[in-house]
Amino acid sequence: MEKKDLKPAGVFHYFEEICQVPRPSKKEEKIIAYLKAFGEKNNLETLVDEVGNVLIKKPATPGLENRKTVVLQSHVDMVCEKNNDVKHDFLTDPIDTEIDGEWLKAKGTTLGADNGIGVATELALLADDSIEHGPLECLFTIDEETGMTGAFALKEGFMNGNILLNLDSEDEGELYIGCAGGVDSVADFTYQEVDVPTGYFFSKIQVKGLKGGHSGGDIHLGRGNANKILNRFLNQTFKKYDMYLCEIEGGNLRNAIAREAHAVIALPEADKHALRADLNVFAAEVQAEYNVVDPDLQLLMESEAARAKAIDKDTTKRLIQAIYATPHGVYAMSQDIPGLVETSTNLASVKMKPNHIIRIETSQRSSITSAKQDIANMVRTVFEMAGAEVSFGDGYPGWKPNPHSEILEVASESYKRLFGVDAKVKAIHAGLECGLFLDKYPSLDMISFGPTLQGVHSPDERMLIPTVQKFWDHLLDILKNIPEKKS
Repeated sequence: MEKKDLKPAGVFHYFEEICQVPRPSKKEEKIIAYLKAFGEKNNLETLVDEVGNVLIKKPATPGLENRKTVVLQSHVDMVCEKNNDVKHDFLTDPIDTEIDGEWLKAKGTTLGADNGIGVATELALLADDSIEHGPLECLFTIDEETGMTGAFALKEGFMNGNILLNLDSEDEGELYIGCAGGVDSVADFTYQEVDVPTGYFFSKIQVKGLKGGHSGGDIHLGRGNANKILNRFLNQTFKKYDMYLCEIEGGNLRNAIAREAHAVIALPEADKHALRADLNVFAAEVQAEYNVVDPDLQLLMESEAARAKAIDKDTTKRLIQAIYATPHGVYAMSQDIPGLVETSTNLASVKMKPNHIIRIETSQRSSITSAKQDIANMVRTVFEMAGAEVSFGDGYPGWKPNPHSEILEVASESYKRLFGVDAKVKAIHAGLECGLFLDKYPSLDMISFGPTLQGVHSPDERMLIPTVQKFWDHLLDILKNIPEKKS
């Protein structure tokens, strides 16, 4: 199969086109300009709000003017993750896609199908005048991945639809009617620099080879967190030897499970061989623990150039103990929807910042607002007990399921008619922008769906090509069957 043969042709044409447009979260200027140019070229009314959300309107095909107005919505930004050995600048370089069997993926980077495939689907619809539909509004939001800034800033009255179809789900054949809310918690440790004594050797300890994944959609899989695994080894080493911590770093994005982490430590020269033996034993134990979910986990130790300075011992101890005690993973399962994670927390990243600060970013999610606050307070308490300064992000609301939704009924009937099986109706533990839309537009009737994506937020991200056609056929059938406006 070659790229030119991919179906539906319009959707894949626009997907390949937007892969040429850099669009990291918070750096969406180029994709906004692209969308404006697209709207103008197709003579469609195009609006851009203060933050950069774009709305492109398309009138109904003749005879369908009396249908309810449908808003199709996707986000324009993408998570920018790459493998360490790949040279790629997400601000300037296009995404290099390739076909691998039935999957479309990128070479060593995230693919950006989350949510580029939603954007491409909307563009294909807007560009094709042969498709039957009532009044359409296509909403493209910015910065969904790092704070939902676009959805937060959406003003009342910017869009006028009664029904919203969010195109940001990742399992074909599943219709989502609810999602978790979330909040970020950040802990800052302030340290003093101290001199490393003479006669010490320096080692870099690395954790790599983990799958990582999305801190909402993949949290229930029990995959390893590089920050937690590295910290376990640092904890035992600090207790056993006269260890100095010179550098620590792990993870990246708040909504990704940490795949890689490293620390540079100094120990007395006499303990060099003992440390190597300890690491070998520890690596074997941890690899055995994770051999099913993370079979490629590696722990590496290599010599490092001497460092003059290290983090003071008191802060090192408090930092290691806090990371050890901070929960990570699933905290509670839903009592309403079987198999749905209700509450979770992700120990996302550990970074050294200017002015002697070590910053730990975590994110908490729950479909219950009070439970979200509870797990965030639990994380805060651990870090405050360890002497860190803790702050919270704004957070975002969840979307409470409405099993009696009219658009859910239309979409379910359409799926059964087209494919002969029932679509699965679900809620999702990841965050969707739908909760924020309901804040501004309380009467919206919403569902979320999409083609099958795997490995999102990681360089393993890939899209199952045949499901894009099914998603497209389903969407067009839904649009043909939108109910009439009530007079």
